[in-house]
Amino acid sequence: MSVHKKIRVSFATLRRFSKTTLLHKCSSFSSWSLKSSSSAPPLAPQMRRRHVDTDNPDDKNHESGGIGEIGSEKSRILNSDYSSYSWGEEKCNRGISNEFGESEEGEEDNSDEDKDDDFRVLNSFDRNRERSEVSRRIEVDEDEVRHPLVREICRLIGLRASWTPNFESEFKNLLRSLKPSQVCAVIRAQSDERIALEFFYWADRQWRYRHDPMVYHAMLSVLGKTKLCQGAKRILRLMARRKIEIWPEDFGCVMVSFSRAGHFRKAMQVLNLMQKAGIELHVSICNTTVNVLVEWEKLEKALRFVQRMQVVGIEPNVVTYNCLIKGYCEKNLVEDAMKLIVEMPLKGCSPDKVSYYTVMGFLCKERKIDELREILDKMLKESNLVPDQVTYNTLIHMLSKYGHAEEALGFIREAEERGFHVDKVGHTAVVNCFCQEGRIDRAKDLVDEMLLKGCTPDVVTYTAVLHGFCRIGEIERAKKLLQQMYKHGCKPNCVSYTALLNGLCQNGKSLEAREMMNMSEGMWAPNAVTYSVVMHGFRREGKLSEACDVMREMIGKGFYPSPVEINILIQSLCKAGRADQSKKLLEECMKKGCAVNVVNFTTVIHGFCKNDDLEAALSVLDDMYLINKHPDEVTYTAVIDALGRKGRINEANQMTKKLLHCGLLPTQVTYRSVIHHFCQHGKVDDLLKLIEKMLRRESCKTAYNQVIEKLCCFGNVDEAYELLGKVLRTASRSDADTCHILMRSFLKNDNPIGSYRVACRMFNRNLVPDLKLCEEVSKKLILQQKFDEADKLILRFVERGHIPPNGKKAAFV
Repeated sequence: MSVHKKIRVSFATLRRFSKTTLLHKCSSFSSWSLKSSSSAPPLAPQMRRRHVDTDNPDDKNHESGGIGEIGSEKSRILNSDYSSYSWGEEKCNRGISNEFGESEEGEEDNSDEDKDDDFRVLNSFDRNRERSEVSRRIEVDEDEVRHPLVREICRLIGLRASWTPNFESEFKNLLRSLKPSQVCAVIRAQSDERIALEFFYWADRQWRYRHDPMVYHAMLSVLGKTKLCQGAKRILRLMARRKIEIWPEDFGCVMVSFSRAGHFRKAMQVLNLMQKAGIELHVSICNTTVNVLVEWEKLEKALRFVQRMQVVGIEPNVVTYNCLIKGYCEKNLVEDAMKLIVEMPLKGCSPDKVSYYTVMGFLCKERKIDELREILDKMLKESNLVPDQVTYNTLIHMLSKYGHAEEALGFIREAEERGFHVDKVGHTAVVNCFCQEGRIDRAKDLVDEMLLKGCTPDVVTYTAVLHGFCRIGEIERAKKLLQQMYKHGCKPNCVSYTALLNGLCQNGKSLEAREMMNMSEGMWAPNAVTYSVVMHGFRREGKLSEACDVMREMIGKGFYPSPVEINILIQSLCKAGRADQSKKLLEECMKKGCAVNVVNFTTVIHGFCKNDDLEAALSVLDDMYLINKHPDEVTYTAVIDALGRKGRINEANQMTKKLLHCGLLPTQVTYRSVIHHFCQHGKVDDLLKLIEKMLRRESCKTAYNQVIEKLCCFGNVDEAYELLGKVLRTASRSDADTCHILMRSFLKNDNPIGSYRVACRMFNRNLVPDLKLCEEVSKKLILQQKFDEADKLILRFVERGHIPPNGKKAAFV
């Protein structure tokens, strides 16, 4: 059945699910709005009152991103009607940027990041105001996730590359039949959060549809687990623009997202944004702040923040203290962590099992089993927390995670002696740990033990052992295990077969792996990892044509390789002298909608340059400009070097100026390449002018040293001597080495006077020349009847105590 036919069948199914709802909801926009409001969950009564239209009717057009499949000629999955947005792009309205007090500028200076300016927001806390201590969050019922309408819509989103405008029109109608909780279920069901965000944007722009407030909260909770901080910030601004109630937890999601993206200062500024928005502080956002500080290894600042919380009347809860305990453990301060656990009851907050589990995790990592057992005793005696099934499962998994299989197995035995049943998940963790250590026989014994105890291994357990066999090269035993899985009623899945294919490829049997993958139809379905494994197997064996075929098939199946994977294959083609094929492959990937970046183009350009095909390299560079892929400094450096090798110095000069004009910084490789080729062709004046411009943009302390050394290398010693003043300004060790190279060049040209002058200038800058080298200079001076210069050179060393007065003749005669 073709993809288009499958989509038609899916839409027919969806229409049956939603027929009744559509009859009611499509009558008018106002009736839909009332129905949508009445279906909202009773989480926040004010949300329905605030769910009103924006003042600007084109508000959606400016504030939301689009959704579309890049490179598709026939279709645009969930395509935007607005050309300014496309799948994967993030644009926003700067007009409301200042509404939250944050600009789109780059990360600001972090020199004052350890100051407590971020704590000032605590001063606005009103301790006399009544407030709820219960954190609000959107919970999606499991029945909604399993709803046929939700599952089919998720599947159709996955087939977005094959959609046509007619299919999309049908999908727009089906969108209106979804309840708000079902929209949340669709968003949370996406494996890629970026797709979830683009679906949110696309749906937000559709006519006769508007998101329920709970959808905004659900989207922010999803983004809070990612690095998509700009998307989270944009949704927060949309909520403010549309007068939708914002919870403190929403600000917490934005803060965590900025922190994950590496923007500490912006994460901390969320507290100020919250204050400007008039949102009352809550212990949940304070806990998020403490956790961010701990994640950024700012434990002292986190402790001060908690103290300030208590001063203004926000009482820390067990989550607050657990974050501090985590911070102590990450700094190896286990004693301080345990001290805090002991003090918690005195502060009116008893520790929970998570408090102890945090310390246990650190002890598991350090393999401190005795201390671990002491913690278990303290749990029971001091906090009256009885170690249970969860406790032992936690210990087993943490020990297995850090590679301590025997200790984990010991806790399995102890748990069973105390009457607890460790399930197959716990056993599998230990089995996998044994396999990672290469102890396959031990892992297999544990699997046999599981069968005797009635704990039936599942596909994950067998796959761990299978992968272990492949790691040590036991491919035949891995194949036998795959057959045994069928005998035990455990059908291997895609991960099982991929592990076997990886083992075959690692052992130089990529053709066999390819054949096995071709025979997969009806038994198992290869995924992106499967194709990637086989592709790299062929690549390592030098079978690049077969590797390219696998990548093409991979793309045809809807699995798009990452720019890194594309670059690895392109690089292999270029190393094999097949740069033209690498360019063809890159163009195919772009046409099919794969994400490519400047590194991929640079690799192709570098490949052509290595093959001395400069015109082809310049053609690819022009293509980059045409498709708005801006070359970086590495790209320009590769072209500059190739132009220099061809003797096209004027063009290399212009290309370097273009690099600087684009705001890029020349690298050390750029300096070396430019200096080498300009000196080789005697373009010293042009080189000096160019270096002055380069140094204004990016400092290079050894730039003039390299110029002098290259000039000496190519025999232009007099020109090198004229630049000596620029080198001797710093009088560093590298400057002394450069002077020695210049002195040897003068000696090589039988010009000891030149070497003598260099040595004198070194003495004037408080640099002492090499004694043995000066001995050679002195001998040459004497041979040329330059006795005064030879004596002066000797006296310079005597004055500095490097030669005793009575030994100067012995040293130089």
